[in-house]
Amino acid sequence: MGADDVSDEGNRVERFKSEVAGMKLRDPALKRDRALLVFGAVLLGVGVAVAIYGYALSHQATDDQRQQLDGITIGLVGVAVTVVGGALFLRYSIAQFLRFWLARLTYEQGAQTDRIVDAIGSRSTQDPPAG
Repeated sequence: MGADDVSDEGNRVERFKSEVAGMKLRDPALKRDRALLVFGAVLLGVGVAVAIYGYALSHQATDDQRQQLDGITIGLVGVAVTVVGGALFLRYSIAQFLRFWLARLTYEQGAQTDRIVDAIGSRSTQDPPAG
């Protein structure tokens, strides 16, 4: 990699930054995404704990059917909280991965386009004019 390659890469990065700034896109709320990722993980753990508590409550040695039904209800709430927490965790962890993947893909496609343009440019200067 020569000095020209480094300067071309720097120019491309600066062009990319200026084009993104010109688009006036909103900055992704990374702090909020991170907080929701952690919140989803916490909900996942809390939901499992509540479901286990509800299961244990519904299986106590008691003749009171109302207490057993309360335990089943608490267990179902725990399952619902677990599903919501899992969905939040999955959504924000995949979003973080896809954001990285898209940036990498954009960079690699830009580099590939530059190589193609350079190859076409060097080929057209080597070919004699037809005529």
